[in-house]
Amino acid sequence: MPDTITDRVPHAPDTLAITLTVNGVERTLNLAPWTTLLDTLRLHLDLTGTKKGCDHGQCGACTVLVDGKRINSCLSLAVMQEGKEITTVEGLARGEQLHPMQEAFIEHDAFQCGYCTPGQICSAVGLLSEGKAKSADDVRELMSGNICRCGAYPNIVAAIEQVLGGDRR
Repeated sequence: MPDTITDRVPHAPDTLAITLTVNGVERTLNLAPWTTLLDTLRLHLDLTGTKKGCDHGQCGACTVLVDGKRINSCLSLAVMQEGKEITTVEGLARGEQLHPMQEAFIEHDAFQCGYCTPGQICSAVGLLSEGKAKSADDVRELMSGNICRCGAYPNIVAAIEQVLGGDRR
């Protein structure tokens, strides 16, 4: 008969070998099973564009795309993303050619301190593929999971509307 609770609970492996495809590059990593996707990107793959804000899924600074859908990478374990295509802000550009959303953010000065910008841009790219935003009100509602403490919201909405084809400058 076991003497302590630790004798009764199976031991979790220290690390697991997982293969992730990030920005089109397949990488095999040995990670603790509880490592978040956010920490994997920043600490193990040196992709520091994705930011750690609240670390509770409330601010959106850590937003990335998984199979084209936006997720909070702080709330997802890396092991859950094996076999999926992960895109970070670094993976949106094609060589020197920025993604149209990145260009629109620059053109509309849709950032101040820039901390939330990578998550805002990834979320906006995901919003485009969802096809639900038909108006500025839709954009504001569908981007409500991404917080900008500097208050650059009007310019963020303008940038997204430009890419949607509804530039109303």
